[in-house]
This record gives sequence, structure tokens and C-alpha cells, in this order.
Amino acid sequence: MKQKIARFLALDLGDRRTGLALGDSLTNIVSPIGTINVAKGPALLDALKKVLEENAPDEIVIGLPLNMDESEGAASKAVREFVLQIAQLTNKPIHLHDERLTTFEADSRMAQSGRTHAEKKALRDSLAAAAILEDYLRARSERHSQSEESPSDS
Repeated sequence: MKQKIARFLALDLGDRRTGLALGDSLTNIVSPIGTINVAKGPALLDALKKVLEENAPDEIVIGLPLNMDESEGAASKAVREFVLQIAQLTNKPIHLHDERLTTFEADSRMAQSGRTHAEKKALRDSLAAAAILEDYLRARSERHSQSEESPSDS
């Protein structure tokens, strides 16, 4: 069974900045598209509404900050609570995806870039969102491949 081609918007929610990335299920190519420099709250919801209108994603992927032992802490709870508010903006499916080490991955990508500290800081969150979406799409692709290989129960 062929899966529908979907466009994804990824969010790396932070206390003061939210990284954004876009990708699709056909190519699995992900691009960081920027950062919203607003704290969580009504102003961020307004900004996200504009991003959703401008980019028209089919689905949304949001990084879930898990502890290294896979447990959830205060940051995970805050993200889950904010996701409920985002869900009121859109009828698009929202997926939470483990974001552990995505900021580290973003920093690693920029380490040899020659950018200044300020330039790296500005890119970090959108690159982290891209890493979240790349990992989500990879895991999604693997799940679909495994389900196609499994014999059907019907």
C-alpha cells in the first residue's frame, strides 16, 4: 500500500525561541526555515498560526524533551501543555518526537562552519528542529517499511 506524500513542519520549542524546519515524506529532505524569537504564550501562538498559514503543512512534529533515561520531566510536561494550545490552532495531526541530543547535533553541524557565536546561536534552534524532523521521518520510513514486509492478518 502506497503512503500519501505529506509535508511536515517541525518545532523545537524553547523558553525564548522556537526553531522551525520543513520537510516532506517523498524526499525526506528537511530544511531549517528560521526561528521565532518569542517566549511561549499567546505571542508564540500568534506567530505559529502565521507559520502554519504560510507553509501549509499536512502534519506537525514537535520535539519532546525526554531525560536520558527516557523519562519525562518538567520540560516535557510544559511542552505537552503547550501542544494542547497549538492543537486548538489547527486540525493537523501533531506528533511528539524525542528531541534528545538535537541541540548537540546542531552545534556539531556548526562547529567547523566559521560562523560567529551570535550567528551560531541564531541558527541553533532551527537546526535542532531540522534534526528532530530528520529523525522523525527516518523512524516513520522504517515503520512503514517494516509494516509492508509483515504479512497481513486479514
